[in-house]
Amino acid sequence: MSEDIIRRDPRAEWIARNRLHPLHDSMQSAAAEVRGPSGLIRRNPHAVGFIGPNGIKRIDRMNGNGLASLGGRRSASGAKEVVLPLHKVDNPDYYIAVVPDMVGGRLSGHDRDVLGQAHKLIREIGGAGAVMAVVFGEYREEAFDKAGVDRLLHLDGDEYEGYSPERRVAALAQVEKEFAPRHWLLPDSVAAGFELGCRLGARIGERPATQAWQVDAQQSICRGAGGTLDITRETPRLVLLAEECAEPIDETRHEVLPVALEGAVEARVQIADCGQVAVDPNAIPLGEAEFILSAGNGVKDWDQFHQAAELLGATEGASRVAVDDGYMPRFRQVGATGTWVTARVYVAVGISGAIQHLQGIGQCDKVIAINTDVGCDMVKRAALSVIADSGDVLQELIRLAKAYRQGEIEHAA
Repeated sequence: MSEDIIRRDPRAEWIARNRLHPLHDSMQSAAAEVRGPSGLIRRNPHAVGFIGPNGIKRIDRMNGNGLASLGGRRSASGAKEVVLPLHKVDNPDYYIAVVPDMVGGRLSGHDRDVLGQAHKLIREIGGAGAVMAVVFGEYREEAFDKAGVDRLLHLDGDEYEGYSPERRVAALAQVEKEFAPRHWLLPDSVAAGFELGCRLGARIGERPATQAWQVDAQQSICRGAGGTLDITRETPRLVLLAEECAEPIDETRHEVLPVALEGAVEARVQIADCGQVAVDPNAIPLGEAEFILSAGNGVKDWDQFHQAAELLGATEGASRVAVDDGYMPRFRQVGATGTWVTARVYVAVGISGAIQHLQGIGQCDKVIAINTDVGCDMVKRAALSVIADSGDVLQELIRLAKAYRQGEIEHAA
């Protein structure tokens, strides 16, 4: 009789329903028909081969490749990894140079749009053109190949760290001398692109097109008068591009072959970087913040949260629930419907981890979750999780931060 008893695995069923669980894909290889606890046959309408009520059979348009394979991983069912086709330029006829902002050491969405515009120009011009990205200082980007970079010129000397526009423009002038790019493309942004573009234009004698949002090989349409007027002009060699100027690269991989400057960079430096000036962390836009303390529905003492953020020197963020409830302003919302962040450290306090929020923190280096629910999606996403009441943890952080500032951290363990 014991062999006739149907035993269910609630955990396996929960994993099969939870698409964010790391083992979710392994549960998708189950049979299309299973017998439920009531003895009735249950059919999976998502399974390959299922015949629906209209008589149409469900086919696999992905050739056996699951969702995990699209991200470059092998699914648990043994599907082959999907590898994007490799775009190679062995002997470039010309270069299009792109100088990305690299805010936080990574390519921003604006940078990827500029790289997409570079490839759009190459398709229009024709020939064996290559996109060369010029990157200054230390970076943490690992997906130059999927962003469309054919050649990477990395200038990593200490002289390029911090605010060093004169040295960077001198290096770009050396790139102009050695590689003679067909076009120079930079993001028209306050991060670095606008200033570098204007300085480079004065150095090489080119009048740049600014706030360009529609660019082809013949003409460019630029925004003027605060975005209320379109200005059409012939496409110059130097273009400062607005956001969403082109579609980013997402269907090919690129070689990212390293290149280097042969000559020495000579710069006459008149600006000295004296280091960073202490600023209010909340004056930093969320998209540029390196350390974010973000609050969710689990935070009950908001005065305590604000005190912890101030003592830790963190920029405040919030989930959509906290914003909708009126505890935080709308511009503090993190997520797909708020601000996409690229912080080095993101501390989620009392945030369960809705899919829109997880999308918004997808490029954060280290995620720390403080939550009482060990099974929430934010805990699964986090590199470090603290399963405790958020008030108790914030109080301890406040105590440690005060002790550190008073030089007593060794006695505050």
